[in-house]
Amino acid sequence: MASPRTITIVALSVALGLFFVFMGTIKLTPRLSRDAYNEMKRAYKSYVRALPMLKKMGVSSILLRKSIGALEVVCGIVMTLVPGRPKDVANFLLLLLVLAVLFFHQLVGDPLKRYAHALVFGILLTCRLLIARQPEEQPPEKRILSVNGDEQPLIHEAVPEKGKMKVS
Repeated sequence: MASPRTITIVALSVALGLFFVFMGTIKLTPRLSRDAYNEMKRAYKSYVRALPMLKKMGVSSILLRKSIGALEVVCGIVMTLVPGRPKDVANFLLLLLVLAVLFFHQLVGDPLKRYAHALVFGILLTCRLLIARQPEEQPPEKRILSVNGDEQPLIHEAVPEKGKMKVS
């Protein structure tokens, strides 16, 4: 049976991956929701207006929106379908992307309700990354001492250290 850690990582990976595929698709095409697509177009125009440096570098609102949307779709697919280390890389890239989006929202002065979802998904991405990067907990080895034919646990394992509670 899978450990609770594994179940948590898989559940977060699939849920976050599907969310970012959905949000990236909305940024790329109006097929899912024309209203949401038009709202994304408007928002990215305001981001580029607020950061004239992007305009000087030749980054238009269309290029910014489409590149962020494509990155969300690709990383979302990796988070959902690809096993192993690429999930952690996609998780990290999405976390950086969420931080950039939060910066954009703050820059243009959006109210909290406009970017609350980005905060929540940023926290979920952080949690998933922290859980995935923790080493798998191995059960301690049971060492048995045989005394006069009776098997007993070693003394240092049987008695917890002073001030520490033994959890099993």
